[in-house]
Amino acid sequence: MRDLMGMMGKVKEMQEKMASLQQEVEQLELEGTSGGGLVTVKLNGKGNMLSMSVDPSLIKEDEAEILEDLIVAAHNDAKSKVEAAVQAKTQELTAGLPIPPGMKLPF
Repeated sequence: MRDLMGMMGKVKEMQEKMASLQQEVEQLELEGTSGGGLVTVKLNGKGNMLSMSVDPSLIKEDEAEILEDLIVAAHNDAKSKVEAAVQAKTQELTAGLPIPPGMKLPF
């Protein structure tokens, strides 16, 4: 019976930590860049774009396709940084727990 009570306590503690982690993730703001810093995209922890900046030298009518590609690249760079940060925070939280490989928490 003590094992069950101990396990229930750990489950509650884990739920509280997961809620805290979700709040931390929501507060994340990471930037991705492309074109040597000519295009910058900022995303939050959920992957939503918060802002974007484009160097004025790229705004040319005949180079729209290049600009579009740089924006996509900057977004992807920022998104990979968000995913890495979330994964690192999740690993900190779940350190020592017997979680199957490949299982993604909390998302």
